[in-house]
Amino acid sequence: MNQLKGTVVAVEWAEAISLVTVEAMGHLFSALVIDSPETATYVGVGNPVVMVFKETEVSIGKNLSGGLSLRNRFASRVNEVKRGKVLSQLTLDFKGELIVAIITTRSVQELDLQIGDQVEGLVKTNEVTLTGG
Repeated sequence: MNQLKGTVVAVEWAEAISLVTVEAMGHLFSALVIDSPETATYVGVGNPVVMVFKETEVSIGKNLSGGLSLRNRFASRVNEVKRGKVLSQLTLDFKGELIVAIITTRSVQELDLQIGDQVEGLVKTNEVTLTGG
């Protein structure tokens, strides 16, 4: 599991669903939480949290331009590529933190991903889990 420590900087909520904005390493991330600041105090502004997301939920973009609906986009450098027959594991360096992505080997080949490449890690907001930090 990937983990990044951060601080809650904003919360929008309606009923029992919250869109939480977290600042981690000078970058803003979003998480969708099925709870509200009233019932889950860890999502309050100023609170430390840990963002957790699976390796299989990290997508990779190379030479992206234009808009995307994915709110969690983080510029990274490919640190390691372990190619398998069907799946490959990439280790990304995001401001000194290592993030692991598992994508298809076909995608690694089609994107011609190499160690040192500048890429964007992409994670959907609903795939990020928050825990109290």
